[in-house]
Amino acid sequence: QVTLVESGGGSVQAGGSLRLSCAASRSGFTIYAMGWYRQAPGGQRDLVAVGLRDGTTNYADSVKDRFTISRDNAKRTVFLQMRSLQPEDTAVYYCFCNADGIAYWGQGTQVTVSS
Repeated sequence: QVTLVESGGGSVQAGGSLRLSCAASRSGFTIYAMGWYRQAPGGQRDLVAVGLRDGTTNYADSVKDRFTISRDNAKRTVFLQMRSLQPEDTAVYYCFCNADGIAYWGQGTQVTVSS
């Protein structure tokens, strides 16, 4: 069992920045993918960004030029640097990972962007 612990959410004005962090609780497994989804009120959970173990990254088109995902494989941690935040980025952001073929989710962290 893997527990993901998220931090870094909060409230910011449009144009501001936030950095999310997510750490996996224990070692002894291989994380193949680690990243973030988000879910706005009344919406579905959508992929924001994912980082693969080989260094490959993928982003949703809506965040591609504003968000940066990075991983520290040794520390089993993933980061999401968010810049130029807009009200439409308001959502609960969920960390996820694929560890030894099993998907795990964090509890979510709220990001609120005011205009």
